[in-house]
Amino acid sequence: MFYLIGLGLGDAKDVTVKGLEIIKRCDRVYLESYTSILTVQRETLEEFYGRSLIVADRELVESCADEILPEGRDEDVAFLVVGDPFGATTHTDLVLRAKEKNIQVKVIHNSSILTAVGCCGLQLYSYGETVSIPYWTDTWRPDSFYERIASNRRRNLHTLCLLDIKVKEPTLESILKKKKDYMPPKYMSVNEAAGQLTEILSDKIRDDQSTEFTDQCLAVGLARVGCEDQRIVACSLRDMTSVNLGPPLHCLVIPAKEMHPLEIEFLRHYALEGSQFGEMTR
Repeated sequence: MFYLIGLGLGDAKDVTVKGLEIIKRCDRVYLESYTSILTVQRETLEEFYGRSLIVADRELVESCADEILPEGRDEDVAFLVVGDPFGATTHTDLVLRAKEKNIQVKVIHNSSILTAVGCCGLQLYSYGETVSIPYWTDTWRPDSFYERIASNRRRNLHTLCLLDIKVKEPTLESILKKKKDYMPPKYMSVNEAAGQLTEILSDKIRDDQSTEFTDQCLAVGLARVGCEDQRIVACSLRDMTSVNLGPPLHCLVIPAKEMHPLEIEFLRHYALEGSQFGEMTR
């Protein structure tokens, strides 16, 4: 059997009872380490689970996926994913590979940012397409995520923006020399994401293009959702460029143009001190 087990969003104790029972009895247990992170280290998880974990980085999952799957009919393998197992398309690929080999698959679901984002008060059924905001480089500055946010705004829908994670990314030099050398891990913050969005808006305005929203629109920053030190801030997109929500993981929400009164009342509790929250929600 091949098990995909969601770990939730917080710490070691967020695993379900069913998931923990399976982890304890599997022959091999992998911890996926590049689509998201928990607030605790692998050693803490190993102590809580009572067994060792094999770290599955991007290279292993995307290039050597067949090595992860059970090798025989009597072997059980667990693959642990932060959040819910189907929060990333990579894990769908693992399921398809297992089925092609006639390996039985069982999924143990858990909480995901796609539902936990409801903690900010914006109603889940009013969200449109989820977007990812990647880190820009000196030579690569994609802006397609703006178009998706604009499309949601036109339909009066909220947008959840998932922010880039760089873990075990090879350096340019190592790629050229075919030598394994990796950059330090980094995780995009809400102020970095807001900064890239405001730059796109400025470029469009400079080029006399119309925009679906401005840097004065309401934005909601969330950090470490599901953890004891979770933080939420509501302010203008421009103000968000200066907000420091602390350690990762962060996500950003651009609300719909029109919100339900209950959504506005809920968000009011997270309004940044000194911000013009009332003006942004009219």
